[in-house]
Amino acid sequence: MIKRRKETEIKNFLRQFPIVAIIGPRQSGKTTISKVFAKDPKLPSLYFDLESPADFSRFENPEYFLESISAGRVIIDEVQRKPELFAILRSLCDKNKRKGQYLLLGSASPHLIYGVSESLAGRIAFSEVGPFNLLEIIGKRKNSLHEHWFKGGFPDAWLCKNKKEWFAWMDNYFRTFIERDLNTLFGTNFSSSLMFKIWRMLAHHHGQIWNAHSISKGLDVSPTTVNKYVDFLEGAFMVRKLPAYFTKAKKRIVKSHKIYIRDSGLFHYLINLTSFNELMFNPSVGFSWEGYAIEQILQLVPYHIKQSFYRTHDGSEMDLVLESGIKPLACIELKTTIPQNLSRGYYESIKDLNCQNNFLVTPSQPTSHMINKNIMVCGLADFLSDKLPKVLNLKK
Repeated sequence: MIKRRKETEIKNFLRQFPIVAIIGPRQSGKTTISKVFAKDPKLPSLYFDLESPADFSRFENPEYFLESISAGRVIIDEVQRKPELFAILRSLCDKNKRKGQYLLLGSASPHLIYGVSESLAGRIAFSEVGPFNLLEIIGKRKNSLHEHWFKGGFPDAWLCKNKKEWFAWMDNYFRTFIERDLNTLFGTNFSSSLMFKIWRMLAHHHGQIWNAHSISKGLDVSPTTVNKYVDFLEGAFMVRKLPAYFTKAKKRIVKSHKIYIRDSGLFHYLINLTSFNELMFNPSVGFSWEGYAIEQILQLVPYHIKQSFYRTHDGSEMDLVLESGIKPLACIELKTTIPQNLSRGYYESIKDLNCQNNFLVTPSQPTSHMINKNIMVCGLADFLSDKLPKVLNLKK
């Protein structure tokens, strides 16, 4: 079994908070991680899956049922199916005051689940578990980066033996998610056909400035409807909205966010690619690399570090800016190859942001090297394992 990097964070949270919630997209490995903690011999655990009719029925009177359990830890999977649990857990935690008593698993963002923030503020810690990060699988197979970039990080998709199996898994995941899971997650009724069309169109806007009006015109629906559907896709960890960098500089800055399909494998499925070779000759390869690398980086960035992109109306642009407070810590440009000459806009953005740690990150660069007094070229794996922790002052 592949050890997940989030296990340490979750373990620390269980020592500090009475409730810990593992959140992330469906099929990303949340249940597998929870079973690691369920095996703790010092703290017997009980596991319940609220998508199981038998387990769901046990929670008809949840307060009585939970009070009757003598286990050291209770693990509740797909907890968003029963949002009334959150208020009850608050009362139980205040009575017992035990750390790590409840481990909750959810596939929906907490801000879309009514009652979570109000009920459990100060009593709960959230840990987001996404699909496999590159550092979790690098070296497991030949050309791990290329395979991970193309297939994406969903464990079952990454483990597929050939492209036929991978495409079949993606196809079933996508259709099941649209036709059943979204409505189940949020307790609402989406049009599966409209969601299908919106998601396909999102793939063709991947890595670009978000404009709901352009999509709404193509679908003959209102921008409000499009934004509503996209907000729920974001809440299900399928889509990432990367905000624009904000500064009081004199230059006119693009303020709309960029939008990405978070899993690179799902993005490739949506644009009908079936192999890495096809990707290399596809016009979207640059956007694909940008989205993939950003997701790998942001999976490792602490919550207090702000994340944005920088673009001005006069052509200055930086793919990813990491900042603490109002100070840019790192400026990152993502390219599939090393250009002979970096653009004027790249140098202008470094000057605008006044950042000392500037990187050009590519799919494979065996030896990191400086191409300027404050610009380093490096491969993604080296950036994730060595350069990023140093810039952010993270302990390995």
